[in-house]
Order: sequence, then structure tokens, then C-alpha cells
Amino acid sequence: MKTRQKNRSFTLLELVVVVIILGILATLGYSQYTGWVEKSRTAEAILRLGVMRNFAKEYYLKNGLMDSIWLGDLGIEVADTTCTTTSYYKYTIGTHEDNRVVLTAIRCTDDGKVPDASREYTIWMMYYADTGDSTLHCYYSDDSSPCFGYPGL
Repeated sequence: MKTRQKNRSFTLLELVVVVIILGILATLGYSQYTGWVEKSRTAEAILRLGVMRNFAKEYYLKNGLMDSIWLGDLGIEVADTTCTTTSYYKYTIGTHEDNRVVLTAIRCTDDGKVPDASREYTIWMMYYADTGDSTLHCYYSDDSSPCFGYPGL
């Protein structure tokens, strides 16, 4: 005597529902992923500004002035001063007569980087060589609002 087996397949409607749910989850996951990547790149830029500050401190202790410091003294190569396909930030330095140095990291938003920053922003550190104090700030370039909701990182 033969027994009939039940048809154990999914209906088209069940498959469509599963595909829609997976699409929603993938969309949410991608937006979280891009946020995490941007935060890690920001952390890398802040770390690099800290290294630049340490080099500036060494330069000040050696020379007593900050007026002739340049990017090479801070460990920054010429390639780091422009946006390229492999760079996420470009770095600059500004000096003042009172031994202040402004170290900046400007977010590159072109050259097809994935995921790309939606807005250009600038992270800058003011370093006071005489006292050793430094302040860190971040502002969006298009409207000068604080990055990530607050000016000091």
C-alpha cells in the first residue's frame, strides 16, 4: 500500500515576505555599518592629530619656537595634504606668533570612497606650545554646525 507524501514546499507569498524582511534588515544593517565606519575613520583622524601634537611638542622643546614648523616635522607626507583615492582626510597645519599651532583634518568626500561621508567636516586641534594645552573641535563645512552633535570630541 502506497502512502502519499505531503507537499513540503513554500508558497510564492511566503518567499516574497521573507525577501522583503531580509531587504529591510539589510537596509538597516547597512546604515549602521556606514555609521560605524565613519566613527572609526574619525577616531583614526583624531589619533593622528594627537600624534601630530606630540611631534609639535617635541619640535617646540627642541627649537623653542613654532614659527617655522612644517608638516614634515609632524610626520605628515605631501600625499597626506590632498584628497586621493586612498585617503579619507587631508591634513594641514597653521602657526601663530604666540606659539599656537592649529592642526586640521578635513574629511574628503570625493573619489568614490565607499562608504562615503555624506557631508564634509573638519576636525581641528588647537595646541598651545607654551602651556602644553590642546583643544579638539569638529564642525561641518557647509553650515558650521558641530559634528556628531557636539563641538568638542
